[in-house]
Amino acid sequence: MNLPDGLVPVADGLHLWSPGHAGTWGFANCLLITSGEQAALVDTPYDRPMTEALLAAARPVLPAGAAAVTTIVNTHVNGDHTFGNGCFPGAEIIATKASAEHLCREPSPQQMHFLTHQTPADQPLGWYAREHFGRFTYEGVEAVPPTTTFSGRYALTVGDIEAELIEVGPAHSAGDLMVHLPGQRVVCAGDVLFAEDHPVHWDGPLARVAAACETILALEPGVVIPGHGPVMSTEDVRGYVTYLRELEALVHARHAAGVPAGEAAADILASGFHDHLGLRERVVILTAVEYRHLDGDTAEVDVVGLAAQAAAWAYRDHGPGRP
Repeated sequence: MNLPDGLVPVADGLHLWSPGHAGTWGFANCLLITSGEQAALVDTPYDRPMTEALLAAARPVLPAGAAAVTTIVNTHVNGDHTFGNGCFPGAEIIATKASAEHLCREPSPQQMHFLTHQTPADQPLGWYAREHFGRFTYEGVEAVPPTTTFSGRYALTVGDIEAELIEVGPAHSAGDLMVHLPGQRVVCAGDVLFAEDHPVHWDGPLARVAAACETILALEPGVVIPGHGPVMSTEDVRGYVTYLRELEALVHARHAAGVPAGEAAADILASGFHDHLGLRERVVILTAVEYRHLDGDTAEVDVVGLAAQAAAWAYRDHGPGRP
């Protein structure tokens, strides 16, 4: 797979590893923070080969006295932001308490290996898993949990750089946080923000995701780093909030009319809703999650089950033998 061989400067002491790859899953942004002899990393890649590529790209900008990255911040506990944690032995790993408490519901590396290798390739979920996750190496990967957790806000210092970790979940996940670097006027938003593709949000409701984005805007950053895709401006964030509000209205109207969630998602997609964005099947997940809230369903979120619903929709349109 094509991966960046260098990091992109964002501000003094901040360098971004942005693997891109719109139209698929698993390629998350990671932000390296360096100051003096200290280095911290916001999020880690999905597997060991990607993490090794990031480390190779980071060597030219790591401080001369920094033996290693000693602090990891996980914006949430989805594997594409955490499975690389194990490549940093001894590092402090910081996440929200809510993220740590819900880690058990996240698909493990072993489960992802099963989905990409042992499920039937001619069935929707098996086909979709291979299409979007088959390029990653899950063997030999262990999910390493956070060593430090917090609720609310947490002050982090990396050399002379001050960072504020702000809990904004539940939104995309149960325990989202964003990293605010006021001296550099940068916010690293994690997956409360997506660029170029339709987003996926597992917890919601959409109003909570929009509220997290409003928190970003209130900080008045000059640069916003989404969980996936290119850097964004505050105007881009406002556009994303508009997307969320539009989708919320469409879903709520169909729910009020008694339309089942699957039919509602199909109808929204058929209307051409933001067709310029990739991964349209994620609207199936967004609709199902919003219906859960509207129905007062408080059961634990079934991440794989939601993914299977999206896979079934994508299979009908793009599966084997289809254009």
